[in-house]
Amino acid sequence: MSEEITKLQKEIQKHFGEDLEENLITECVKVCQRHSLSGEELMWKWEALHFNQRPSHFTLKDLREVEAKIQRDLRANVAKKLVSGNLRGLQSKQFGMSQARGRPGLTTGTTSGLPTMPAKSIRPQDGFNFARLKERDAPIAGPSRITFVGPPSDEEAQKQRAYRYMYEKISERSEVLDDRIDHFGDLVKAYYEIEELGDPSAVTEEDVVVVGRIVIDAETSSSSVKLNEASLVLESSRMMGSGARVPIRFDPGVNIRRCVRGVGGLGVFPGAIVALKGKNGGGGWFLASEILSLPPLYSSPQVHVKSETDETSFSMYVASGPFTPDADLAYRPFQSLITKLIAAKPAVVLLVGPFVDAAHPAIKTGDVDAPPRDIFRTELVDRLLDFLDASPGSLVLLVPSTRDILSDHAVFPQCELPRALCNDSRIRLLPNPARFTLNGVHVAASSVDVLFHLRKEEFFKRAAEVDPLPTASDAPDAMANLCRHILQQRSFYPIFPVPLELAHEVNLDVTHADKFYLTPPDDNDDDADGRVDPTRARCAPDVLVVPSRLKHFSKVVDSTVAVNPSFLTKATYAVLKYTGHTVPGPAKDRIKVDVQRLET
Repeated sequence: MSEEITKLQKEIQKHFGEDLEENLITECVKVCQRHSLSGEELMWKWEALHFNQRPSHFTLKDLREVEAKIQRDLRANVAKKLVSGNLRGLQSKQFGMSQARGRPGLTTGTTSGLPTMPAKSIRPQDGFNFARLKERDAPIAGPSRITFVGPPSDEEAQKQRAYRYMYEKISERSEVLDDRIDHFGDLVKAYYEIEELGDPSAVTEEDVVVVGRIVIDAETSSSSVKLNEASLVLESSRMMGSGARVPIRFDPGVNIRRCVRGVGGLGVFPGAIVALKGKNGGGGWFLASEILSLPPLYSSPQVHVKSETDETSFSMYVASGPFTPDADLAYRPFQSLITKLIAAKPAVVLLVGPFVDAAHPAIKTGDVDAPPRDIFRTELVDRLLDFLDASPGSLVLLVPSTRDILSDHAVFPQCELPRALCNDSRIRLLPNPARFTLNGVHVAASSVDVLFHLRKEEFFKRAAEVDPLPTASDAPDAMANLCRHILQQRSFYPIFPVPLELAHEVNLDVTHADKFYLTPPDDNDDDADGRVDPTRARCAPDVLVVPSRLKHFSKVVDSTVAVNPSFLTKATYAVLKYTGHTVPGPAKDRIKVDVQRLET
């Protein structure tokens, strides 16, 4: 036995105790020799690894953990030297370039007579620091194939979208809810040419028209019971009925006026604004003899907008997160989508979050080897830049989700993701929800699964149709009616309050509800067509993107093409094609949407 080994054994026994087993001492000596450590330095590394933990007896498992930590630190140091140092020779020319440009990789150089080694990608779990990797060169965008007009991006507008939440006052919430009822009251009066609206709580002998919000009767129903005819209550505004709540009863021969032909009734849910005709005969409820359909949104005007390439037609791919399954964070579905994008080269790619899902099992348990910011950049942004390099005239739009761990705005409505996550001008960060135009085509999108919430809460009351409106849309069905609620209620989330069992999916900020209204609730008609600011448009969107866990579909609802691409983890996405300003008429006649499946 050499003198050096004997010295190490004594040091190890001194610092770890005389009662260590012989085989453990032997393994400790081997580790110290491999990494040029003294017995005292080995003890320090063990204590650092178990800092703030109860003192425990040193075991072989502890030794293995210490050595694994040493190896990770060594790899991290090597990566820093390779990236930040001034490299020379063949390896430095190819370092950091994998097959997909922009993602870090490690490749040895090749010259004649020298063997080559296969490229090995740098992984965060190997200890490499992606934040220190060299940034890709500034992108050079080609002539844009699309004219994009989105929400205002000035500093004041961004500050308003990034409002402080959890500071709501009850008085402010009630005022917003009241104003919404009064706003629809004005719309109903103008649409049906009614002079005055009635008070549902006032006893009258004549029929009156009332406008109010549907709420559930808390006394006759528990939180787990779905809305039904016996639990319907109408809440009026303070101006029209002193905010009173009155139970609703429907006449056996109730009619519905000016509904879309074939609907055959009215779907209601907590928070829905309704207009009813009837009277309160003093029995403690309002007897509705007729349902008045809410005024529909008018179609968007045909605006001839050309792109830099003098084109009006375009194609758009739409996909919604999660973009990786719960089993891992490899983002394989997203990689397959990028392959499709590079091959098809669409003018626009619309991606709806979550991008790095806070509900992912690995994120929740902390079982990740890289910060979420690095995951977002390497798995999403870098791959999108690969697509944009292959298609320089394209545009990528990102709409976040309240489940995005990268967003510090965990309420709905939600501001856009921080610009620091991606500084490429070809990738636009949008708020949630968002309204924007593409070559004059109005598009509205939100990441909240409002269709599932509506389907769960809706109660449908059948009624005979009177003066139905003709429609060129698809035959009415359950999904089309759910999308029609969004359009008629003029809100991306018309339910109030959020269902208790679904409250974890959306944190609703009622005070800032104007930001998730489909049209502005004020009387300012400036830019009503949304040419300068699409969020000010008072017309129906040409395309409504509403991702949902319900089955994927594409339907024409009135003058709007509603699209549910489902989730990319279900291997589905939507492809939209707009033929351009070829013929007069609504945009829906020139839009075709196909929901396609990824090849697995």
